[in-house]
Amino acid sequence: MVRNIWVILIAIFIISSNNTFSEQPKNKGKFVEYKNEFWDEIHKATEQYWKKPEKKKPRFIVDFDTTTLPKSKDEFKYFWHNEPRSQGATGTCWSFSTTSFYESEIYRLTGKKVKLSEMYTVYWEYVEKARYFVETRGESFFGEGSESNAVRRIWNKYGIVPLDVYQGKLPDQKFYDHTKMFYEMDEFLKSVKKNNYWNEEFVVSTIKSILNKYMGEPPQSFVYENKNFTPKSFLSEYLKLNLNDYIDFMSLMEKPYYTKAKLEVQDNWWHDSTYYNVPLDVFMSIIKNSIQKGYTMIIGGDVSEPGIESHYEVAIVPTFDIPSDYIDENARQMRFSNYTTGDDHGIHLVGYKVDPSGKMWFLIKDSGSGSFNGKNKGYYFYHEDFVKLKMLSFTIHKDAVKDILKEFK
Repeated sequence: MVRNIWVILIAIFIISSNNTFSEQPKNKGKFVEYKNEFWDEIHKATEQYWKKPEKKKPRFIVDFDTTTLPKSKDEFKYFWHNEPRSQGATGTCWSFSTTSFYESEIYRLTGKKVKLSEMYTVYWEYVEKARYFVETRGESFFGEGSESNAVRRIWNKYGIVPLDVYQGKLPDQKFYDHTKMFYEMDEFLKSVKKNNYWNEEFVVSTIKSILNKYMGEPPQSFVYENKNFTPKSFLSEYLKLNLNDYIDFMSLMEKPYYTKAKLEVQDNWWHDSTYYNVPLDVFMSIIKNSIQKGYTMIIGGDVSEPGIESHYEVAIVPTFDIPSDYIDENARQMRFSNYTTGDDHGIHLVGYKVDPSGKMWFLIKDSGSGSFNGKNKGYYFYHEDFVKLKMLSFTIHKDAVKDILKEFK
């Protein structure tokens, strides 16, 4: 009897519960952005409390308002080049300046206007740096920088492609940024060295996978102007650029003049020793005479001086540094030897003007961020004294220097 009563009670509960559930509406789920405004307030206040106030030290520069300077690139005679492009947050000025130079050379020699991919070269340069890192058991320099003659080396091995074929950045990415990419590659190579794991195939394939993640994989073939090309056939058949026609000059007392030498800078990581070393007056005469004849060139050197300022778009040597008449090979060598002249930046020299004093100014196409601060976006105006004191090397077509080459054995 008791058991029957319990059965009846349970049945009544189930029936009443079903009636309750049928009357209750079903809930649905959705995805929303997590918010915790008060936690955000706590986090912000905590950061502000512990953060040390940033003290910005004023930079000492020339008072440019008291100096007569060029104002526009239209004051210069310049030769064809593509519009300036930003290298973004990357250390790839060497590729941007050299690519621009070869584009100008292609136009000068063939009349073709073509825009090439800077990041295609950068991709393969990183691969070669990683390979050499293994070969040297971690003794070689692995950084973002390189030299202009690296581009010739990479193009000879891997060819080159148009910019439209390989942008070298992620979809919808406005500016190039290699911060995270380089960090991942650098940390990986440090671990390789720490663990003494010198497997070249594994290291190179891992570096490629990181590059592919941030830059995309370079094409093995592509269509350009309705023709099929590989990167190497594009260089030889379409661009028809003979890379053996280009040479590099330097001017330092530490090496014998009129001999080929190594430029002793960190970015010359593969130890190229084919720079033509000439006296400073010859170095400057080549630059000045060549640009007047229509030969543009890549120049590289130091841009961390009080005489260079992005908003005024100029680079000069102030008299409080060294008067113009005292700029000679000794002043130049001293700054290189004590590391106040470094190999900071690569740029494309595309034009010139002569001021009333007879001194020359050079029109510089620049991919660095500073060059986009002024009115002439992507350009600087370099005084010849600045080039004479602070620029370490340049690359040029050998036809511009036939007489000088006769001085070399």
